Amino acid sequence: MHVLMVAAENDALPNAKVGGVADVVRDCPKALVEKGLSVDVVIPDYGFEYLERHHIGVVYVPFAGQMQKLDVWKLAKSEEGITQLLISHWEFSRHNGAVYCNDEPGRPFATDASKFALFNAAVCEALLQGLIRTPDVVHLHDWHSACVALLLKSDSRYRKLAHLFLAYTVHNLALQGIRPFKGDSSSLEAWFPSLGYNGERLCDPRYFDCFNPMRTAINLVDKVHLVSPTYCQEVLRPSDAEKGFFGGEGLEADLQAAYEQGRVVGILNGCEYPGMKLEDISLASLYQHAENALFQWMAKSPVLDSSYYIAHQRLLQFKTRPFSGPLVTSVGRLTDQKALLLRQPYDKGLVLDELCQRLKQHNGYMIILGSGDTELEHIMTSVMARQDNLLFLKGYAHYVGEYMYHLGDLFLMPSSFEPCGISQMLAMRAGQPCLVHGVGGLRDTVEHHVSGFSFQGESLASQSYELVTSFSDALELKKSQPEKWCSICEQARNARFTWQSVAEGYLSGLYQ
Repeated sequence: MHVLMVAAENDALPNAKVGGVADVVRDCPKALVEKGLSVDVVIPDYGFEYLERHHIGVVYVPFAGQMQKLDVWKLAKSEEGITQLLISHWEFSRHNGAVYCNDEPGRPFATDASKFALFNAAVCEALLQGLIRTPDVVHLHDWHSACVALLLKSDSRYRKLAHLFLAYTVHNLALQGIRPFKGDSSSLEAWFPSLGYNGERLCDPRYFDCFNPMRTAINLVDKVHLVSPTYCQEVLRPSDAEKGFFGGEGLEADLQAAYEQGRVVGILNGCEYPGMKLEDISLASLYQHAENALFQWMAKSPVLDSSYYIAHQRLLQFKTRPFSGPLVTSVGRLTDQKALLLRQPYDKGLVLDELCQRLKQHNGYMIILGSGDTELEHIMTSVMARQDNLLFLKGYAHYVGEYMYHLGDLFLMPSSFEPCGISQMLAMRAGQPCLVHGVGGLRDTVEHHVSGFSFQGESLASQSYELVTSFSDALELKKSQPEKWCSICEQARNARFTWQSVAEGYLSGLYQ
Protein backbone atom coordinates (compact mmCIF):
# COMPACT_ATOMS: atom_id res chain seq x y z
CA MET A 1 0.00 0.00 0.00
CA HIS A 2 1.20 3.49 -0.85
CA VAL A 3 0.13 6.54 1.19
CA LEU A 4 0.41 10.23 0.37
CA MET A 5 0.36 12.50 3.43
CA VAL A 6 -0.56 16.17 2.87
CA ALA A 7 0.10 18.59 5.73
CA ALA A 8 1.20 22.09 6.67
CA GLU A 9 3.92 20.90 9.07
CA ASN A 10 6.59 18.20 9.13
CA ASP A 11 9.28 17.99 11.80
CA ALA A 12 11.39 15.79 9.52
CA LEU A 13 12.39 19.14 7.98
CA PRO A 14 14.10 21.99 9.87
CA ASN A 15 11.86 24.79 11.16
CA ALA A 16 8.68 23.17 9.79
CA LYS A 17 7.17 22.48 13.20
CA VAL A 18 4.70 24.56 15.18
CA GLY A 19 2.49 21.99 16.90
CA GLY A 20 1.97 18.28 17.44
CA VAL A 21 0.90 17.60 13.85
CA ALA A 22 4.56 18.03 12.85
CA ASP A 23 5.53 15.18 15.20
CA VAL A 24 2.85 12.94 13.71
CA VAL A 25 3.93 13.65 10.14
CA ARG A 26 7.56 13.05 11.14
CA ASP A 27 7.11 9.80 13.08
CA CYS A 28 4.08 7.97 11.74
CA PRO A 29 5.47 7.36 8.22
CA LYS A 30 8.39 5.42 9.75
CA ALA A 31 5.99 3.11 11.58
CA LEU A 32 3.91 2.62 8.42
CA VAL A 33 7.05 1.67 6.47
CA GLU A 34 7.81 -0.95 9.13
CA LYS A 35 4.39 -2.42 8.31
CA GLY A 36 5.35 -2.73 4.65
CA LEU A 37 3.82 0.50 3.31
CA SER A 38 5.53 3.26 1.36
CA VAL A 39 4.81 6.90 2.18
CA ASP A 40 5.17 10.23 0.37
CA VAL A 41 4.90 13.35 2.52
CA VAL A 42 4.28 16.75 0.91
CA ILE A 43 4.25 20.18 2.54
CA PRO A 44 4.73 23.73 1.23
CA ASP A 45 8.26 25.00 0.72
CA TYR A 46 8.67 27.66 3.41
CA GLY A 47 12.21 28.44 2.25
CA PHE A 48 14.15 25.18 2.05
CA GLU A 49 16.42 26.14 -0.88
CA TYR A 50 19.45 25.27 1.24
CA LEU A 51 18.43 21.60 1.49
CA GLU A 52 19.78 19.12 -1.03
CA ARG A 53 16.85 18.36 -3.32
CA HIS A 54 15.95 17.37 -6.84
CA HIS A 55 13.53 19.18 -9.14
CA ILE A 56 10.71 16.86 -10.21
CA GLY A 57 8.76 19.24 -12.40
CA VAL A 58 6.45 22.22 -12.75
CA VAL A 59 2.68 22.48 -12.39
CA TYR A 60 0.48 25.32 -13.62
CA VAL A 61 -2.61 25.96 -11.53
CA PRO A 62 -5.47 28.35 -12.31
CA PHE A 63 -5.87 30.17 -9.01
CA ALA A 64 -7.50 33.48 -8.07
CA GLY A 65 -7.97 34.46 -11.72
CA GLN A 66 -4.36 33.85 -12.75
CA MET A 67 -2.25 30.91 -13.89
CA GLN A 68 0.22 30.17 -11.10
CA LYS A 69 3.49 28.32 -11.64
CA LEU A 70 4.67 26.02 -8.84
CA ASP A 71 7.70 23.73 -8.59
CA VAL A 72 7.70 20.22 -7.15
CA TRP A 73 10.83 19.01 -5.36
CA LYS A 74 12.06 15.78 -3.80
CA LEU A 75 14.53 15.86 -0.93
CA ALA A 76 17.73 13.96 -1.67
CA LYS A 77 17.95 12.47 1.81
CA SER A 78 14.95 10.52 3.05
CA GLU A 79 14.52 7.41 5.15
CA GLU A 80 13.94 4.17 3.28
CA GLY A 81 10.35 3.87 2.10
CA ILE A 82 9.64 7.58 2.74
CA THR A 83 9.81 10.34 0.13
CA GLN A 84 9.83 13.93 1.36
CA LEU A 85 8.26 16.30 -1.17
CA LEU A 86 8.03 20.09 -1.30
CA ILE A 87 5.97 22.43 -3.46
CA SER A 88 7.47 25.88 -4.04
CA HIS A 89 5.78 29.21 -4.70
CA TRP A 90 6.70 32.71 -3.60
CA GLU A 91 3.49 32.86 -1.54
CA PHE A 92 4.71 30.02 0.70
CA SER A 93 8.17 31.42 1.48
CA ARG A 94 7.64 35.19 1.64
CA HIS A 95 6.91 35.20 5.38
CA ASN A 96 10.51 34.68 6.54
CA GLY A 97 10.12 30.93 6.88
CA ALA A 98 7.01 31.12 9.06
CA VAL A 99 4.59 28.22 8.72
CA TYR A 100 1.57 30.30 9.80
CA CYS A 101 0.77 34.01 9.63
CA ASN A 102 -1.22 36.36 11.84
CA ASP A 103 -3.77 38.51 10.04
CA GLU A 104 -5.31 41.80 11.04
CA PRO A 105 -8.47 41.71 13.18
CA GLY A 106 -11.60 40.84 11.24
CA ARG A 107 -9.89 38.61 8.66
CA PRO A 108 -8.92 35.44 10.54
CA PHE A 109 -6.96 32.83 8.54
CA ALA A 110 -7.01 35.09 5.43
CA THR A 111 -3.34 34.76 4.46
CA ASP A 112 -2.98 31.12 5.46
CA ALA A 113 -6.27 30.06 3.87
CA SER A 114 -5.21 31.46 0.49
CA LYS A 115 -1.73 30.00 0.83
CA PHE A 116 -2.93 26.50 1.66
CA ALA A 117 -5.71 26.57 -0.94
CA LEU A 118 -3.05 27.20 -3.60
CA PHE A 119 -0.84 24.48 -2.13
CA ASN A 120 -3.77 22.02 -2.16
CA ALA A 121 -4.55 22.84 -5.79
CA ALA A 122 -0.90 22.22 -6.68
CA VAL A 123 -0.98 18.83 -4.91
CA CYS A 124 -4.03 17.82 -6.98
CA GLU A 125 -2.40 19.00 -10.21
CA ALA A 126 0.86 17.20 -9.40
CA LEU A 127 -1.13 14.00 -8.85
CA LEU A 128 -2.95 14.51 -12.14
CA GLN A 129 0.31 15.11 -14.04
CA GLY A 130 2.07 12.16 -12.40
CA LEU A 131 4.71 14.29 -10.66
CA ILE A 132 3.45 12.79 -7.40
CA ARG A 133 2.82 9.07 -7.76
CA THR A 134 -0.76 7.92 -7.43
CA PRO A 135 -1.38 6.61 -3.90
CA ASP A 136 -3.79 4.03 -2.55
CA VAL A 137 -4.65 6.45 0.28
CA VAL A 138 -4.45 10.23 0.46
CA HIS A 139 -4.06 11.11 4.14
CA LEU A 140 -4.98 14.74 4.84
CA HIS A 141 -4.08 16.56 8.06
CA ASP A 142 -6.23 19.33 9.59
CA TRP A 143 -7.97 22.17 7.75
CA HIS A 144 -4.83 23.17 5.86
CA SER A 145 -5.23 20.20 3.49
CA ALA A 146 -9.04 20.15 3.25
CA CYS A 147 -9.19 21.73 -0.21
CA VAL A 148 -7.55 18.60 -1.60
CA ALA A 149 -10.75 16.73 -0.73
CA LEU A 150 -12.88 19.54 -2.15
CA LEU A 151 -11.06 19.64 -5.49
CA LEU A 152 -10.80 15.88 -5.94
CA LYS A 153 -14.50 15.42 -5.25
CA SER A 154 -15.92 18.56 -6.90
CA ASP A 155 -13.67 19.69 -9.76
CA SER A 156 -14.33 17.87 -13.05
CA ARG A 157 -10.68 18.38 -13.99
CA TYR A 158 -9.73 15.77 -11.38
CA ARG A 159 -12.47 13.28 -12.24
CA LYS A 160 -9.94 10.51 -12.90
CA LEU A 161 -8.66 10.93 -9.31
CA ALA A 162 -12.09 11.01 -7.67
CA HIS A 163 -11.80 7.31 -6.77
CA LEU A 164 -8.82 7.87 -4.46
CA PHE A 165 -9.43 6.83 -0.86
CA LEU A 166 -9.33 9.89 1.39
CA ALA A 167 -8.49 9.73 5.10
CA TYR A 168 -8.65 12.91 7.18
CA THR A 169 -7.07 13.49 10.58
CA VAL A 170 -8.52 16.17 12.84
CA HIS A 171 -5.70 17.28 15.13
CA ASN A 172 -7.49 20.29 16.60
CA LEU A 173 -11.19 20.92 15.98
CA ALA A 174 -10.93 24.41 17.48
CA LEU A 175 -9.12 25.68 14.37
CA GLN A 176 -11.26 25.27 11.25
CA GLY A 177 -9.87 27.82 8.76
CA ILE A 178 -13.22 29.51 8.09
CA ARG A 179 -13.36 32.03 5.21
CA PRO A 180 -16.20 33.65 3.19
CA PHE A 181 -17.63 31.92 0.13
CA LYS A 182 -17.21 35.15 -1.83
CA GLY A 183 -16.72 38.90 -1.54
CA ASP A 184 -13.12 38.74 -0.29
CA SER A 185 -9.76 38.15 -1.95
CA SER A 186 -9.35 35.26 0.48
CA SER A 187 -12.57 33.36 -0.25
CA LEU A 188 -13.56 30.13 -1.94
CA GLU A 189 -14.94 31.74 -5.10
CA ALA A 190 -11.95 34.07 -5.36
CA TRP A 191 -9.60 31.07 -5.34
CA PHE A 192 -11.66 28.76 -7.57
CA PRO A 193 -14.15 30.93 -9.51
CA SER A 194 -15.28 28.13 -11.85
CA LEU A 195 -15.70 25.45 -9.18
CA GLY A 196 -19.14 23.90 -8.82
CA TYR A 197 -19.91 22.95 -5.24
CA ASN A 198 -22.70 22.06 -2.84
CA GLY A 199 -22.71 24.92 -0.34
CA GLU A 200 -24.91 23.04 2.13
CA ARG A 201 -22.11 20.54 2.76
CA LEU A 202 -19.31 23.12 2.85
CA CYS A 203 -20.78 26.05 4.79
CA ASP A 204 -20.02 26.83 8.37
CA PRO A 205 -23.01 25.78 10.54
CA ARG A 206 -22.92 29.13 12.36
CA TYR A 207 -22.09 31.44 9.45
CA PHE A 208 -23.92 30.22 6.36
CA ASP A 209 -22.10 32.68 4.06
CA CYS A 210 -18.73 31.18 5.03
CA PHE A 211 -16.78 28.21 3.72
CA ASN A 212 -15.58 25.85 6.46
CA PRO A 213 -12.62 23.73 5.25
CA MET A 214 -12.74 21.33 8.18
CA ARG A 215 -16.46 20.66 7.80
CA THR A 216 -15.88 20.20 4.06
CA ALA A 217 -13.30 17.48 4.61
CA ILE A 218 -15.37 15.74 7.28
CA ASN A 219 -18.31 15.53 4.85
CA LEU A 220 -16.34 14.52 1.75
CA VAL A 221 -13.68 12.02 2.84
CA ASP A 222 -13.98 8.26 3.30
CA LYS A 223 -12.70 8.14 6.89
CA VAL A 224 -12.33 10.77 9.62
CA HIS A 225 -9.72 10.22 12.30
CA LEU A 226 -9.74 11.79 15.77
CA VAL A 227 -6.43 11.46 17.60
CA SER A 228 -7.67 9.70 20.74
CA PRO A 229 -10.62 7.42 21.55
CA THR A 230 -11.99 9.76 24.25
CA TYR A 231 -11.76 12.85 22.06
CA CYS A 232 -13.56 10.87 19.36
CA GLN A 233 -16.54 10.60 21.70
CA GLU A 234 -16.30 14.16 23.04
CA VAL A 235 -16.60 15.77 19.60
CA LEU A 236 -19.98 14.11 19.06
CA ARG A 237 -21.42 16.46 21.72
CA PRO A 238 -21.86 20.24 21.42
CA SER A 239 -19.39 22.46 23.24
CA ASP A 240 -20.52 24.35 26.34
CA ALA A 241 -17.79 26.86 27.15
CA GLU A 242 -19.61 28.23 30.20
CA LYS A 243 -19.45 24.77 31.77
CA GLY A 244 -15.89 24.23 30.62
CA PHE A 245 -16.71 21.53 28.07
CA PHE A 246 -15.21 21.67 24.60
CA GLY A 247 -16.59 19.11 22.15
CA GLY A 248 -17.68 19.37 18.52
CA GLU A 249 -17.15 23.12 18.22
CA GLY A 250 -20.17 23.48 15.91
CA LEU A 251 -19.37 20.37 13.84
CA GLU A 252 -20.90 17.80 16.19
CA ALA A 253 -23.88 17.12 13.87
CA ASP A 254 -21.58 16.34 10.92
CA LEU A 255 -19.33 14.19 13.08
CA GLN A 256 -22.32 12.39 14.58
CA ALA A 257 -23.64 11.62 11.08
CA ALA A 258 -20.21 10.41 9.95
CA TYR A 259 -19.91 8.32 13.12
CA GLU A 260 -23.25 6.64 12.45
CA GLN A 261 -22.06 5.89 8.91
CA GLY A 262 -18.98 4.15 10.33
CA ARG A 263 -16.65 6.82 8.94
CA VAL A 264 -15.19 8.06 12.25
CA VAL A 265 -12.38 6.36 14.18
CA GLY A 266 -10.49 7.34 17.31
CA ILE A 267 -6.83 6.26 17.29
CA LEU A 268 -4.39 7.62 19.88
CA ASN A 269 -1.22 9.25 18.58
CA GLY A 270 2.12 7.76 19.52
CA CYS A 271 5.47 8.74 20.97
CA GLU A 272 9.03 7.73 20.12
CA TYR A 273 11.00 5.57 22.60
CA PRO A 274 13.62 6.01 23.88
CA GLY A 275 13.76 9.76 24.09
CA MET A 276 16.57 12.21 23.59
CA LYS A 277 19.77 11.40 25.49
CA LEU A 278 21.06 14.35 27.51
CA GLU A 279 24.69 14.43 28.58
CA ASP A 280 24.30 16.27 31.88
CA ILE A 281 20.85 16.08 33.45
CA SER A 282 21.24 18.63 36.23
CA LEU A 283 19.54 21.77 37.45
CA ALA A 284 22.73 23.69 36.67
CA SER A 285 22.48 22.63 33.02
CA LEU A 286 18.77 23.52 32.91
CA TYR A 287 19.47 26.96 34.35
CA GLN A 288 22.29 27.55 31.89
CA HIS A 289 20.10 26.63 28.91
CA ALA A 290 17.30 28.81 30.31
CA GLU A 291 19.65 31.78 30.67
CA ASN A 292 20.98 31.28 27.14
CA ALA A 293 17.41 31.24 25.82
CA LEU A 294 16.51 34.39 27.73
CA PHE A 295 19.51 36.23 26.30
CA GLN A 296 18.57 35.15 22.76
CA TRP A 297 14.98 36.31 23.24
CA MET A 298 16.11 39.63 24.75
CA ALA A 299 18.45 40.28 21.83
CA LYS A 300 15.60 40.23 19.34
CA SER A 301 14.36 43.64 20.46
CA PRO A 302 16.13 46.88 21.41
CA VAL A 303 13.53 47.33 24.17
CA LEU A 304 13.81 45.02 27.17
CA ASP A 305 10.65 42.95 27.69
CA SER A 306 9.56 43.01 31.35
CA SER A 307 8.80 39.28 31.21
CA TYR A 308 12.40 38.49 30.26
CA TYR A 309 13.79 40.86 32.89
CA ILE A 310 11.70 39.38 35.71
CA ALA A 311 12.46 35.84 34.49
CA HIS A 312 16.21 36.53 34.52
CA GLN A 313 16.04 37.97 38.03
CA ARG A 314 13.99 34.98 39.16
CA LEU A 315 16.51 32.60 37.56
CA LEU A 316 19.35 34.26 39.48
CA GLN A 317 17.27 33.86 42.65
CA PHE A 318 16.72 30.15 41.93
CA LYS A 319 20.48 29.71 41.50
CA THR A 320 21.44 31.42 44.75
CA ARG A 321 18.58 30.15 46.96
CA PRO A 322 17.86 26.58 45.88
CA PHE A 323 14.61 24.89 46.83
CA SER A 324 14.50 21.62 48.78
CA GLY A 325 11.00 20.68 47.63
CA PRO A 326 9.46 19.42 44.38
CA LEU A 327 9.89 21.02 40.97
CA VAL A 328 6.62 21.38 39.04
CA THR A 329 6.99 21.88 35.28
CA SER A 330 4.77 22.80 32.36
CA VAL A 331 5.66 22.99 28.65
CA GLY A 332 3.26 24.05 25.91
CA ARG A 333 1.65 26.77 23.84
CA LEU A 334 -0.10 29.46 25.87
CA THR A 335 -3.66 29.29 24.62
CA ASP A 336 -7.00 29.04 26.38
CA GLN A 337 -6.98 25.37 25.42
CA LYS A 338 -3.95 24.85 27.66
CA ALA A 339 -4.24 27.59 30.28
CA LEU A 340 -7.89 28.57 30.71
CA LEU A 341 -8.07 26.98 34.15
CA LEU A 342 -4.83 28.56 35.34
CA ARG A 343 -6.25 32.05 34.84
CA GLN A 344 -9.57 31.39 36.58
CA PRO A 345 -10.21 33.44 39.77
CA TYR A 346 -9.46 31.63 43.02
CA ASP A 347 -9.70 33.17 46.48
CA LYS A 348 -7.96 36.58 46.19
CA GLY A 349 -5.94 35.74 43.10
CA LEU A 350 -5.89 33.25 40.25
CA VAL A 351 -5.66 29.47 40.20
CA LEU A 352 -1.98 29.75 39.25
CA ASP A 353 -1.35 31.96 42.30
CA GLU A 354 -3.01 29.35 44.50
CA LEU A 355 -0.92 26.54 43.01
CA CYS A 356 2.26 28.49 43.74
CA GLN A 357 1.10 29.11 47.32
CA ARG A 358 0.28 25.41 47.84
CA LEU A 359 3.66 24.51 46.35
CA LYS A 360 5.44 26.96 48.68
CA GLN A 361 4.10 24.97 51.64
CA HIS A 362 6.31 22.12 50.39
CA ASN A 363 9.25 24.47 49.67
CA GLY A 364 8.72 23.71 45.99
CA TYR A 365 8.94 25.77 42.83
CA MET A 366 7.47 25.86 39.34
CA ILE A 367 8.87 26.50 35.84
CA ILE A 368 6.53 27.20 32.92
CA LEU A 369 7.88 27.26 29.35
CA GLY A 370 5.69 28.54 26.54
CA SER A 371 4.35 31.46 24.54
CA GLY A 372 1.27 32.27 22.52
CA ASP A 373 -1.70 34.42 23.47
CA THR A 374 -0.52 37.91 24.45
CA GLU A 375 -3.01 38.25 27.30
CA LEU A 376 -2.01 34.89 28.76
CA GLU A 377 1.67 35.83 28.49
CA HIS A 378 0.91 38.99 30.47
CA ILE A 379 -1.03 36.99 33.10
CA MET A 380 1.85 34.54 33.50
CA THR A 381 4.32 37.41 33.85
CA SER A 382 2.13 39.12 36.46
CA VAL A 383 1.82 35.94 38.53
CA MET A 384 5.60 35.42 38.28
CA ALA A 385 6.09 38.93 39.67
CA ARG A 386 3.80 38.07 42.62
CA GLN A 387 5.02 34.53 43.33
CA ASP A 388 8.72 34.15 44.03
CA ASN A 389 8.68 30.39 43.41
CA LEU A 390 7.47 30.73 39.78
CA LEU A 391 9.74 31.11 36.76
CA PHE A 392 7.89 31.82 33.50
CA LEU A 393 10.00 31.52 30.33
CA LYS A 394 8.11 33.25 27.53
CA GLY A 395 9.15 31.35 24.42
CA TYR A 396 10.26 27.90 23.39
CA ALA A 397 13.74 26.42 23.60
CA HIS A 398 14.15 22.75 22.76
CA TYR A 399 16.83 21.89 25.30
CA VAL A 400 15.08 23.78 28.09
CA GLY A 401 11.95 21.71 27.45
CA GLU A 402 13.89 18.44 27.36
CA TYR A 403 15.64 19.17 30.67
CA MET A 404 12.32 20.12 32.26
CA TYR A 405 10.84 16.76 31.24
CA HIS A 406 13.75 14.94 32.88
CA LEU A 407 14.18 17.06 36.00
CA GLY A 408 10.62 17.83 37.02
CA ASP A 409 8.84 16.01 39.81
CA LEU A 410 5.30 16.75 38.60
CA PHE A 411 4.18 17.87 35.14
CA LEU A 412 1.17 20.18 35.01
CA MET A 413 -1.20 19.88 32.02
CA PRO A 414 -4.69 21.12 32.96
CA SER A 415 -5.93 21.52 29.36
CA SER A 416 -9.60 22.38 28.94
CA PHE A 417 -9.60 20.03 25.97
CA GLU A 418 -6.82 17.90 24.51
CA PRO A 419 -7.35 15.94 21.27
CA CYS A 420 -4.33 13.78 22.09
CA GLY A 421 -1.42 15.65 23.64
CA ILE A 422 2.27 14.91 23.31
CA SER A 423 3.77 16.79 26.28
CA GLN A 424 2.30 14.37 28.81
CA MET A 425 3.80 11.44 26.87
CA LEU A 426 7.23 13.09 26.82
CA ALA A 427 7.08 13.80 30.56
CA MET A 428 5.93 10.25 31.32
CA ARG A 429 8.65 8.86 29.07
CA ALA A 430 11.19 10.65 31.29
CA GLY A 431 9.57 9.25 34.46
CA GLN A 432 7.76 12.45 35.48
CA PRO A 433 4.13 11.82 36.49
CA CYS A 434 1.55 14.27 35.18
CA LEU A 435 -1.40 16.08 36.73
CA VAL A 436 -3.95 16.38 33.93
CA HIS A 437 -7.55 17.31 33.27
CA GLY A 438 -9.29 14.00 32.48
CA VAL A 439 -10.33 14.87 28.92
CA GLY A 440 -9.41 13.66 25.44
CA GLY A 441 -6.03 12.04 25.04
CA LEU A 442 -5.05 12.98 28.60
CA ARG A 443 -7.70 10.61 29.90
CA ASP A 444 -6.44 7.90 27.54
CA THR A 445 -2.81 8.19 28.64
CA VAL A 446 -2.73 9.11 32.34
CA GLU A 447 -4.26 6.67 34.84
CA HIS A 448 -5.18 8.31 38.14
CA HIS A 449 -2.99 7.22 41.07
CA VAL A 450 -1.34 4.61 38.83
CA SER A 451 0.79 6.52 36.30
CA GLY A 452 -0.17 10.06 37.32
CA PHE A 453 -3.01 12.20 38.58
CA SER A 454 -6.27 13.32 37.00
CA PHE A 455 -9.11 15.66 37.89
CA GLN A 456 -12.50 16.52 36.40
CA GLY A 457 -15.43 18.87 37.04
CA GLU A 458 -18.77 19.90 35.56
CA SER A 459 -18.05 23.64 35.45
CA LEU A 460 -15.08 26.00 35.28
CA ALA A 461 -15.41 26.67 39.00
CA SER A 462 -15.51 22.99 39.94
CA GLN A 463 -12.65 22.20 37.54
CA SER A 464 -10.58 24.95 39.17
CA TYR A 465 -11.34 23.60 42.65
CA GLU A 466 -10.54 20.02 41.61
CA LEU A 467 -7.27 21.13 39.98
CA VAL A 468 -6.08 22.87 43.15
CA THR A 469 -7.23 19.98 45.36
CA SER A 470 -5.59 17.34 43.17
CA PHE A 471 -2.40 19.40 43.07
CA SER A 472 -2.26 19.52 46.88
CA ASP A 473 -3.07 15.80 47.13
CA ALA A 474 -0.28 14.91 44.71
CA LEU A 475 2.27 16.98 46.64
CA GLU A 476 1.15 15.46 49.93
CA LEU A 477 1.38 11.94 48.48
CA LYS A 478 4.94 12.62 47.33
CA LYS A 479 5.84 13.76 50.84
CA SER A 480 4.04 11.15 52.92
CA GLN A 481 4.07 8.06 50.68
CA PRO A 482 7.46 7.99 48.92
CA GLU A 483 7.14 4.34 47.90
CA LYS A 484 3.76 4.96 46.28
CA TRP A 485 5.22 8.03 44.53
CA CYS A 486 8.14 6.01 43.19
CA SER A 487 5.71 3.39 41.91
CA ILE A 488 3.71 6.08 40.06
CA CYS A 489 6.92 7.46 38.54
CA GLU A 490 7.91 3.99 37.39
CA GLN A 491 4.48 3.30 35.91
CA ALA A 492 4.71 6.60 34.02
CA ARG A 493 8.16 5.70 32.71
CA ASN A 494 7.03 2.26 31.57
CA ALA A 495 3.82 3.40 29.83
CA ARG A 496 4.02 2.92 26.07
CA PHE A 497 2.09 4.68 23.33
CA THR A 498 3.95 3.46 20.27
CA TRP A 499 3.71 4.50 16.65
CA GLN A 500 3.67 0.80 15.79
CA SER A 501 0.28 0.46 17.47
CA VAL A 502 -0.86 3.63 15.68
CA ALA A 503 0.18 2.14 12.34
CA GLU A 504 -1.79 -1.00 13.11
CA GLY A 505 -4.83 1.16 13.89
CA TYR A 506 -4.43 3.04 10.62
CA LEU A 507 -4.28 -0.20 8.64
CA SER A 508 -7.25 -1.82 10.36
CA GLY A 509 -9.50 1.19 10.90
CA LEU A 510 -8.45 4.28 8.93
CA TYR A 511 -7.09 3.16 5.57
CA GLN A 512 -10.03 0.97 4.56
